[in-house]
Amino acid sequence: MLVRRRSALLGLAASVTFGRSSMAVAARATPRDARFVVVILRGALDGMAAVTPYGDPGLSPLRAALLPGEPGQAGGLLDLGGFYGLHPALTGLHALYARGEMMPVHAVAAHYRSRSHFEAQDYLESGADQRLSSGWLNRVVGVMPATRGPDGDGLAVGLSVPLLLRGPTRIGSYAPAGAHRPDPDLYQQIAALNRSDPVTGPAFRAGLRAQGFSDAALGTPGTPSTAGAAAKPGSFALLAQACGRLLAAPDGPRIAALEAGGWDTHADQKRRLVQPLRQLDDGLIALRDGLGDDAWRRTVVLVMTEFGRTARINGTGGTDHGTATVAFLLGGAVRGGRVAGTWPGLAGPALFENRDLAPTTDVRSVALGVLQDHLAIPPSAHAMIFPGPTASPMRGLVAA
Repeated sequence: MLVRRRSALLGLAASVTFGRSSMAVAARATPRDARFVVVILRGALDGMAAVTPYGDPGLSPLRAALLPGEPGQAGGLLDLGGFYGLHPALTGLHALYARGEMMPVHAVAAHYRSRSHFEAQDYLESGADQRLSSGWLNRVVGVMPATRGPDGDGLAVGLSVPLLLRGPTRIGSYAPAGAHRPDPDLYQQIAALNRSDPVTGPAFRAGLRAQGFSDAALGTPGTPSTAGAAAKPGSFALLAQACGRLLAAPDGPRIAALEAGGWDTHADQKRRLVQPLRQLDDGLIALRDGLGDDAWRRTVVLVMTEFGRTARINGTGGTDHGTATVAFLLGGAVRGGRVAGTWPGLAGPALFENRDLAPTTDVRSVALGVLQDHLAIPPSAHAMIFPGPTASPMRGLVAA
């Protein structure tokens, strides 16, 4: 069980008021010139949909209607060793897993127990159990000894700087032109709403056909379309590829953060989750391609979300706000090809509060393991980065 939420945070004031010069406490330079990227999935990813424990006999009674076929079946899960299967939309991640460059960490949660998106995201990004004015990744950049270029080591990729990277340490930001487009599913919904209108209906259809959507896709609302996505890279993929190129530059940043939405699947989850997962998969492969082989070997990517979703399907074919979920580590420096974490099981008594996947790993432990073993951040800085409830680094996540 994870440490319970506390309101008193030891050393809180010091952790948010120091500048770079006073925060750089004994961090040693890393000879590997390491990169670290954090991807926030806003809306709460269903970890059991992304990495399905098909070998657990308690799974089907809870959510049979949400499950793809087992590995080997048409459109089935992508096997991860006989107990877990990756969602069939995550083909790129599955290939990285086979190469030993991707590792899911299952049954993870942060130290808080909030089911509010806004509150939980603030805690996840601040690294504390209340909202701070700085994020833990900003504090990581603050303890790193070297500064590269006019904007330092940290980079926010997107239209805004997330709380994760805000704080006293200087951070750069970048948003490539044309990187933000609505999801194809939204276009389909607009077309469906206007289908019966004699003026706007044909106009919307003509415009969407010009953007690469087929008549077949537009004529069947509720079916995921890849026509527009296939014609042009998605916004997350554009952001991720740009991020990779910037981090690969010899004088570029070494720490970056991105975010992707669309994970709040209260209804129609089996259909609605396909597109966000496919976009995530495309984006993470684009990040690798942008980094190139040399920088990729020195990179760890942490993908995390604010909380998981209920173990049971709800009455509208979705899932509600839960607790434990899955995190992903990927990169050339990751010791992947395995699923990490302790699986708690899905039998009735094993569920957290009789509704959620029980947490067995603190996501801060995953982050600290990467910070210590990949970025060479010393243990003396851990409490500054994650003030409040303590967590121990999870070891063996990255190559020595």
